[in-house]
Amino acid sequence: MEQESELVTGEAVVLDVRAAKLASRGLAMMLDVALQLVALIVAMLVLSQVAAFGDEALALTLFLVTLVLIMVGYPVICETLSRGRTLGKMALGLRVVRTDGGPVRFRHALVRGLAGFFIDFWALGMLGVVAVVTSLLSPNGRRVGDYLAGTLVIRERMPAARTPYVGMPPQLAYWASQLDLTRLPNDLALAVRQYLSRTSELRPEAAEALGYGLAQQVAAAIGAPVPPGVPSWAYLSAVLAERRQRDHAKLQPAVQYGTPVVQSYPQPTAPAPAPVAQPQPPAEPAPENPFAPPG
Repeated sequence: MEQESELVTGEAVVLDVRAAKLASRGLAMMLDVALQLVALIVAMLVLSQVAAFGDEALALTLFLVTLVLIMVGYPVICETLSRGRTLGKMALGLRVVRTDGGPVRFRHALVRGLAGFFIDFWALGMLGVVAVVTSLLSPNGRRVGDYLAGTLVIRERMPAARTPYVGMPPQLAYWASQLDLTRLPNDLALAVRQYLSRTSELRPEAAEALGYGLAQQVAAAIGAPVPPGVPSWAYLSAVLAERRQRDHAKLQPAVQYGTPVVQSYPQPTAPAPAPVAQPQPPAEPAPENPFAPPG
């Protein structure tokens, strides 16, 4: 199972991520181990040819070096080059990140690789028992190598969240219609939209601080400060809703102008024939009303 975890960035912004737990991490580990075993078998076949020529000491030395390179070098190199992913993690949609949400570097991958070989899995790990017990006791599924390196394994493949509709606050509709939004950068507008879509997922103090900073950037860009007494989220919603409304209004004339107009001319028609009088049947006396009073 996976659960929500909180990462605090260097800017003190709390991020909600989905931490990978024992099931998904174990499956990714099995895929990586299978690839490592295949590499070891190939290496043994090659080194057996060296031992066949009588140099068993050289073959044993090369085997130990190859073993360390495959069991330790494989995860270290993969996680360093791919920013926290091995082939098994790629297949399962997992990634190793720092506890502050940043990407891992060589030192983090090296600590994780050495701890995985000597503590978590092979040398002292009793074939993964230490890693399993530590992961089960950890609220975020971290093993010893993660604690030593300051890392966390998260899930990257998550269902796409639907962006909520950004509406116009009624009390700011007229004020927003007078704004000059031509100088609002697209990247800043995108950042505002992402903030408004995740306001409910952030802590109140973090959402207020982030909204205030974005509101100040928008105010500096469009030259319109936040009205007194208006919260930052309402100010940003009004600006973004007015920008969207103007973009839609620009598209309407273009569509109407581009629609071909087919002019029709009246076609000559023959005069309609005069109506022919049809014989009318004789009128029948109206039936008596059964509910009429007697005369």
